[in-house]
Amino acid sequence: MWLERFIEEEIQKAIAEGKFSGLKGEGKPLNLDEYFAAPEDLRAAYSLLKSHNMVPQEVELMREISNLKEKIKLCADDNERYKLTNALNEKSMALALILERNKLRKRKLI
Repeated sequence: MWLERFIEEEIQKAIAEGKFSGLKGEGKPLNLDEYFAAPEDLRAAYSLLKSHNMVPQEVELMREISNLKEKIKLCADDNERYKLTNALNEKSMALALILERNKLRKRKLI
């Protein structure tokens, strides 16, 4: 109980000193839809990534795969297309492994 009281006092002191004024989203309700849409075992990690303007590895791989597909479509050079296709295959395999790992992790939680 003493810890809760201490924390509450620190919060009140910070409010009085204006340390919470002007923060992004001040006065607006929190939107927790994305938070609760994430798998329970990944929520903390996803929240941490989001707060640092980062995305999960699988999302970044999906973006890279999409970009590679577009480059392949526009590529006229056979050698360059070959390199891009190899890169696409590597990224696709990496994504498949991550998604499979996530599926297995989810099964263990159920």
